[in-house]
Amino acid sequence: MSSLRLYKIVKTFLNYGLDEIVPKKSLPWYAKLARLSLFWLRNKHKDKKRAQRFRLAIESLGPVFIKFGQMLSTRRDLLPTDFADELALLQDQVSAFDGELAKQLIIEAIGEDVFAKHFVDFDEVPLASASIAQVHTVTLIEDDVEKKAVIKVLRPGINKTILADIKVMSMFAGIVSRWLPDGKRLRPKEVVEEYRKTILDELDLNREAGNAIQLKRNFSQGSVSDKVLYIPEIYSEYSHKNVLVMERIYGIGVGEIDTLQQLGVDMKLLAERGVEVFFTQVFRDSFFHADMHPGNVFVDATNPADPTWIAIDCGIVGTLNREDKRYLAENFVAFFNRDYRKVAQLHVDSGWVPSQTSVDEFEFAIRTVCEPIFNKPLAEISFGQVLVNLFNTARRFNMEVQPQLVLLQKTLLYIEGLGRQLYPQLDLWQTAKPFLENWVKEQMGIKAVFHKIKENLPFWNEKLPEIPDLIYDYLKIGREAQQAQVALLQQIKEQQNKNNKNIVYTILLASVVISSAIFFN
Repeated sequence: MSSLRLYKIVKTFLNYGLDEIVPKKSLPWYAKLARLSLFWLRNKHKDKKRAQRFRLAIESLGPVFIKFGQMLSTRRDLLPTDFADELALLQDQVSAFDGELAKQLIIEAIGEDVFAKHFVDFDEVPLASASIAQVHTVTLIEDDVEKKAVIKVLRPGINKTILADIKVMSMFAGIVSRWLPDGKRLRPKEVVEEYRKTILDELDLNREAGNAIQLKRNFSQGSVSDKVLYIPEIYSEYSHKNVLVMERIYGIGVGEIDTLQQLGVDMKLLAERGVEVFFTQVFRDSFFHADMHPGNVFVDATNPADPTWIAIDCGIVGTLNREDKRYLAENFVAFFNRDYRKVAQLHVDSGWVPSQTSVDEFEFAIRTVCEPIFNKPLAEISFGQVLVNLFNTARRFNMEVQPQLVLLQKTLLYIEGLGRQLYPQLDLWQTAKPFLENWVKEQMGIKAVFHKIKENLPFWNEKLPEIPDLIYDYLKIGREAQQAQVALLQQIKEQQNKNNKNIVYTILLASVVISSAIFFN
């Protein structure tokens, strides 16, 4: 990180008066002296509120900080509401880099011969430009068949820029953690580390390709078809760490409400399918797209009465193990049945809070926070806000940060926001409750037992012929162990007898010596 970049960041923060967030009383003398030494850097936006100034500062620092602000906006469990609302306004609108340079990077990655043979009509004007990569349209030729495609290419030098800016973020996180009154509660170091892991994953487009292929396969089989969620096809044979080639999709941005309504799209069905997409990914597949903000979600409105969700940019995904899924589903059901005792017990049983946690106290805390929510009609209750309140309460009881649950919370907030934007009357609970109850029943009922037996039958069939030999070996080993144990006991007994004799001889000898001494004296 150059000193010039560090100075620019500090200058931006001070020009937006962000130093005022930290109370002067909590600063040590040397921090106050450092601030006074930069006397020419003053707050130039005193007419704006603190949250707005924070968002504007983040926005002016460029793509890496913008993406960090977007991620931070989903952490409503940590940020005040006004800050979270402001950061949610951040738009990833970044100036494009030179199209000729993009083409050269693509050729270097896939080879000049391959590019010349399979790609024509490359448009040097990008279709879209974001903080990490930009997208160009192209025609892909395979077996004399032309396919409309797009090529996503990472910005040159973005790795170094991101790593350098993250170092500065870590430095400021340390300052906030130490000197801000709520520093420990906000856990800025952990937030920056979470961001570091997430954005580094996005820098590997091979990972994104693998995620997209998995999601597409999940929604192309079984009871849920592509009519619910469509993932563009990935042409992995041409993809590399910094280049991704995929099918070009034609859809309407999910945020273009007026356009969707003018086309006569069934908004209620579209919103309900959004909920179905979320719960199917989480509870059926245990593999969910964790970055479904409006810029990554489109609608195929070819048939307005039967709309389809389209998702792109699969760089960030979340997973849940079987235990987490079960506890999460039971938590949701218990919450909306107002069974706070069960919610508290589930948190302890799952290991999300320490085992020594008082279930009675935890139950009381959950009831205090959540009962006011249920004064509203179910249709007005925010699933995402319930989850935020639940995690907030649990953290007061030393709940450890669960990364997979943070991604889940973020995704649920996105989906719920999109669903209610499309169809404000959406009753998320009415849509989700049957799904959750059926899932719990399938996982814990008689059907689940038969399913597990069916899953294990091939393994049991393979091992069945070996069972007699295994029983014989077990009995043989047991008999040998028993014989060895008897022999060992016999050896111990003989040693004890020998020791007893030695003790007797020693006592007799000592008696003779003592008697002789007395006699001769």
